[in-house]
Amino acid sequence: MQDTFIKAYPKLLQPSVAVAGLWFAHGDEPLLSQWLIDALRPHWRAQNYAIKRIELVSVKSWQEVLSELGSQSLFDDASALIVTGNHKPDKAVITELERFAQDAQTGAHSHSLLWLTPKQDKRAQSSKWFAPFSQYGHVIDCNLYNEQQRQQLLQIQAQQFGLKLSQDAWQLLMSHTEHHLLSAYQTLWRLSYLFAPQLMANSTNQESSNAVTNTANVALDIKDLQAALVSDAQFSVFDLSDAMLAGNSAQVAKIIFQLKATDEPTTLVLWSISKDMRQIMQLMDGQDPQALGIWRSKQGLYQQACRRQSKAQTVSWPALLYRCDQAIKGLVRQPAWELLLQAALELSGKRLFPTK
Repeated sequence: MQDTFIKAYPKLLQPSVAVAGLWFAHGDEPLLSQWLIDALRPHWRAQNYAIKRIELVSVKSWQEVLSELGSQSLFDDASALIVTGNHKPDKAVITELERFAQDAQTGAHSHSLLWLTPKQDKRAQSSKWFAPFSQYGHVIDCNLYNEQQRQQLLQIQAQQFGLKLSQDAWQLLMSHTEHHLLSAYQTLWRLSYLFAPQLMANSTNQESSNAVTNTANVALDIKDLQAALVSDAQFSVFDLSDAMLAGNSAQVAKIIFQLKATDEPTTLVLWSISKDMRQIMQLMDGQDPQALGIWRSKQGLYQQACRRQSKAQTVSWPALLYRCDQAIKGLVRQPAWELLLQAALELSGKRLFPTK
């Protein structure tokens, strides 16, 4: 079964969802992949699944995936595997995945496998490796194709936060965040904290009056949103991006420390740093900023960042980003925030460990 994220996501927020079998999600919007995991996680936990992650470092990694699915813990009913990486399974693994999916449909096991990859084109989707997922599993297209889909998803998130924005407020929010999904979501998240006392008061009133509603929504008009945006002094990963590109290392350190204090997801911080690092390396290779999707308002900052770096200095960036990812996943002992600070300062031009 194939579906778009905008259609599949609301279904996953329902109280009971069958999660056994194959799941495949592809797209270039990391936030949608994270929302998909967040939507599936309560169902996995409710059904006593052991949740694990496996990164495909080569085709041989699929054997580790199959081995994990074949094992059974004494304390868990089944396993839910979150698989990342773009290495396609070979013929033997494809056969095993087909058998795995068919057994899940007949109730022979309850294991769940979610494979997350970048966006796959039509040619890839007609390949043999894709067939087990499309024929026996769930395929979710984690891409947004128009502004309406973006706002629909954000409205769902706003409802989850207990917020209800007027149409004028929505227009201001999208304009303020330059129609960027992550920035708009972070703004909604901060608004939920700003209006938390009112949300709690509404919930108390509903309980006392026996109101039958799912969420104690706070209605916000354009004036409320304007005041909130002005009074909101918290930093976001976009503030971090601007500080890194501008070479303001002191501001970079300040923002990193606050993001850590406010429990900003380390995956989002790494996403912001890695995006800017990749685009700087691509610009230094002569690629066009417009083709890379860099906003005109930020092209000057990117060019400024390029002038601070040399190709010799950026050679170590991929390895540093990989180490950050390992730290976030708990695969190395060094604290993730320590490595994220190192990477952010590297991008700003301040090197903690100069190369010889």
